[in-house]
Amino acid sequence: MQNDKTEPLGDFVVDWDSPRSEDVVLRKTCNSGEELAVTALLGEETIEDDDRLPREALMKVCIKKPGLSSILQFDCGVFSKGEDGIEFNIRHAHYLPSTSSLGSSLYRGPLFSTLDPQLQDELKQYLVTKGIGKSLTNFLLLHLHKKEQNQYENWLEKLKAYIAQGQETDS
Repeated sequence: MQNDKTEPLGDFVVDWDSPRSEDVVLRKTCNSGEELAVTALLGEETIEDDDRLPREALMKVCIKKPGLSSILQFDCGVFSKGEDGIEFNIRHAHYLPSTSSLGSSLYRGPLFSTLDPQLQDELKQYLVTKGIGKSLTNFLLLHLHKKEQNQYENWLEKLKAYIAQGQETDS
């Protein structure tokens, strides 16, 4: 773990963060009545030779406007850029007509990378205005790595206790 310091969450509150699960869920209600939910978990390990954290976080941001049943969902990656800090990018943006129509056959929009670069930038800025910025992404990536480290240490302790128990009865 590079840095145990976690940044503030702004207006987000932790809704779910079980020590036994891999994910974390944050929620926020804006003054406008919009509801935001952010879920994140660590992705696959990447091999880097520099000072980066070894895994990126996979983050989903869902935004629901008051009085509407539709949801805007962003699938994002949060990653360490070494000394340049932590960054996030949007991989997919989905408009979902309602929470009851989440079927796999629903058209969810084009590939994000095929959108006009200016539109991509504007959608990222939209998320930043909703509180999905450096402070939150720093917290998520560092928290998830620390959480995984704690889970690994707990697993090692259980493994050690199990093996020790087996050796006592074999003697």
